[in-house]
Amino acid sequence: MTRLSLALLTTLAATPAMAHLDPAAHGSVLAGLSHPVFGLDHILAMVAVGLWAVALGQRAVWALPAAFVGAMIVGYAGAVGGVGLPFVEPMILVSVMALGLVLALAISLPLGGAVALTALFGLFHGHAHGAELGAAGALAFGAGFALSTALLHAAGVGIARVATDTRVLRALGLLTAISGASIALAG
Repeated sequence: MTRLSLALLTTLAATPAMAHLDPAAHGSVLAGLSHPVFGLDHILAMVAVGLWAVALGQRAVWALPAAFVGAMIVGYAGAVGGVGLPFVEPMILVSVMALGLVLALAISLPLGGAVALTALFGLFHGHAHGAELGAAGALAFGAGFALSTALLHAAGVGIARVATDTRVLRALGLLTAISGASIALAG
């Protein structure tokens, strides 16, 4: 009886799942803050940036997240301004798989290469956010999702600093790459 009651209560308490908010009604900082956390592909890539930054060490800890967020803002502004960018969704999935693989395989690129790759991925993630929004509340929404993205990067940095064993980072990278491939195959 307790299980049935719990199941009934859970069903009645459930709210509709909305992956992305209606931009015309929700072009706000709060909508921007929540936007990246409703897409598993975005979460995986953004946390992986933080993980990889710590794995590379030193200046990469701030340079990779900064490059991603900076390029993401450029991509976002381009999309809001009507500038097209081909292969946005496939590149987002490539970013998840690639970031997972660089972690899983412990690939250590020179800082410039890592920054360039991270910025490229950020550009596509930003364009996706901007294309979904249009111009409604673009500045507030953009500020919110830039902050949310930085927080997801910080979460990755925090996880990597706690999980100091490189095998843990490699396992997280492998899970990220597999998750990215699964999303690609499901879509």
